[in-house]
Amino acid sequence: MRSTGSWYEIRNADGHIFQGRLKGKFKLKGLKVTNPIAVGDRVVFEVEDKVENTAIISDILPRDNYIIRQSVHKTAHGNMLAANLDQAVLLATLAMPRTSLGFIDRFLVSAESFRISTTIVFNKSDILNDEGLEFQREIMDLYERIGYNCLSTSATEGIGVEEFRQLLDHKITLLAGHSGVGKSSLVNAIEPTLNLRTKEVSTFANKGVHTTTFAEMFELSPETYIIDTPGIKELGLMNTAKEEISHYFPEMRDRLNQCRFHNCLHFNEPGCAIKLAVSENEIAESRYMSYLSMIEGVDNRR
Repeated sequence: MRSTGSWYEIRNADGHIFQGRLKGKFKLKGLKVTNPIAVGDRVVFEVEDKVENTAIISDILPRDNYIIRQSVHKTAHGNMLAANLDQAVLLATLAMPRTSLGFIDRFLVSAESFRISTTIVFNKSDILNDEGLEFQREIMDLYERIGYNCLSTSATEGIGVEEFRQLLDHKITLLAGHSGVGKSSLVNAIEPTLNLRTKEVSTFANKGVHTTTFAEMFELSPETYIIDTPGIKELGLMNTAKEEISHYFPEMRDRLNQCRFHNCLHFNEPGCAIKLAVSENEIAESRYMSYLSMIEGVDNRR
């Protein structure tokens, strides 16, 4: 349910919460990560101390999926955001703060690589003027045309809040986005008792938790869970070969067999169906620029 680095909050089938830690030195085979256990993992554990309510984790069960990003501090390692998801919801704002299309595209590629369906929720629509609302509609149209569900919300005005609630129903959902996009406000609007802002300090350690590091799972109602992640500044792709990246762009995936060369990287090769589609406005230029930034390994959070 929650991780703070060395301690993990575990919930058993009866809903009882234990404070668990890993048994000895624990490494995941073939996966270099800074956090071997992610929120959402299913684990095997034994009660260590009933009075102190502690437990020892001995194993992690196979994951259905997970979302991982490149570690900010150890670039050869990944940081697991969450595991065993039904869906992801990316919260974005076009003002205060502005979420770049490059960041949106990187998140979508990460989710696509594990076939995790994603909805993009554009929050703070109440602060946009007519021109801003028109731009938001254009961006939503761009992503809806390639198959992504989009939603416009305002936590403060109650716009789209009921649709947001229905989106989460009977699913395990990862909530992600930059700091300041209003994740906590939107969740508090549908479940005020959570009061997420008060949950940012550890309840089982004697010191404060670095609020940009740890995720936490909440039960909104029976069979409905959200995993609230701290604000993500960067999203470096992990374990994704250049040749694979175009497969995670739905509008490119549909055209891959149309390129002259089967190993086309859609960069400067002749007879490229992807570049042709961009020139004919069938693929958005912003999406193509995001793709280039990923194969070149550069940041395009413009």
